[in-house]
Amino acid sequence: MTGALPPLAIGFFGLGTGYFVYGGWEFFRIPKETTEKVSKVLGQWGIWMPGFMQFLTGTYLFLGLTVFNAFQASPVLYMAATAFTAYGVHWFALGINRYYGGDTTVDGYMAVAFL
Repeated sequence: MTGALPPLAIGFFGLGTGYFVYGGWEFFRIPKETTEKVSKVLGQWGIWMPGFMQFLTGTYLFLGLTVFNAFQASPVLYMAATAFTAYGVHWFALGINRYYGGDTTVDGYMAVAFL
């Protein structure tokens, strides 16, 4: 028997938390200075909350749709699985780049691919 409710909330919760942490820091700049400590903390939040939770959701959806037949198959769920997986990897890249203090100007090129 297949279920109608895939676990999309996990991915959206991670995404929302990522935008809240990154966006909140970018908007309010608290703490004011950008130190290595701040970059490492932001990197960790980017990797684990939005990155891991979205990647987990995408993988869970793909497995539930293809291997275990746990969800009612629909093109929308396949697209959601693809999007959650891709955005999870995207957040991993952003978080790792931030953690190690890499140049963020190349992150804009990811936007072209996602567009």
